[in-house]
Amino acid sequence: MRRRITFRQLETFAAVARLGSFSRAAEAMHLTQPAVSIQLRQLADTVGMPLFDQTGRELRLTAAGDELLATVRNLDDVWNRFDSAIDELRGLRRGKLRVALVTTAKYFVPRMVGAFCRRYPDVSIELEIANRAKIVERLRRNEDDLYVMSYPPDDLDIVVHPFLDNELVVLAPRDHWAAGRPVTLAELAGEPFLLKEPGSGSRHAVDAFAAAAGVQLRVRLSLASNEALLELAGTGMGLTVLSRHALGERLDAEGLCVLDVAGFPLHRPWNVVHLRSKVLSLPARAFLDELRQAPALPAG
Repeated sequence: MRRRITFRQLETFAAVARLGSFSRAAEAMHLTQPAVSIQLRQLADTVGMPLFDQTGRELRLTAAGDELLATVRNLDDVWNRFDSAIDELRGLRRGKLRVALVTTAKYFVPRMVGAFCRRYPDVSIELEIANRAKIVERLRRNEDDLYVMSYPPDDLDIVVHPFLDNELVVLAPRDHWAAGRPVTLAELAGEPFLLKEPGSGSRHAVDAFAAAAGVQLRVRLSLASNEALLELAGTGMGLTVLSRHALGERLDAEGLCVLDVAGFPLHRPWNVVHLRSKVLSLPARAFLDELRQAPALPAG
């Protein structure tokens, strides 16, 4: 089968799977739609099974299509590594680096990427920022090289490299009764809390700490946006728990302060993660090394 399948067919198939449309794939690849259809028909004939199901305008991968897409991504990893290895032999540092990160990591990872780009200006960078659920799904589907998160999944065969401390602090308006005095989480149990969405790294840490302390928090609102949580906490709607990396200059702007709560700040590491089976390109390995050797960043 592999002798009859061409790279061009695989590239076309991946484009259709990514874009969900024959016409959009044809436009992206500068081909005619009939040319795309012919290549995919030939590919499906070689595989011996349909690769797509189409209902109306909706295009979905079949089970065979899912398997082929996973194979194409693995081949892409190997080929990218070969490309960067050849560039290395030529004394260059070209290639592609694909990094996906959870939303809170957007406050510091882009700075690290920027420093990496200055050292290796010929490396192209793709950044994906999303909530943890989407990042874990991208990891599961092997869509990127490296993933940055504080709470890696435990149901995948992955390699986890801690590289930076992640401090979680309790925030309240400056005129809150607990401001400026030591308190326990139990004393705050009657307060409304505004927390990150269930499944996020910070929510997992807060829930685990509260459970260990035997405290049931009154969660008034769950949100994925750090900025929205800061603004709502500033209005007095409730207390919130966020990473110091998400604060920046917002404490003064929103009239907030960090409460002195026993057991806080919670310390959880930021991790860079990849599938154990992942064939890392030279740019990915170089960026991973830089993350692991980077000094701690100032928090906020």
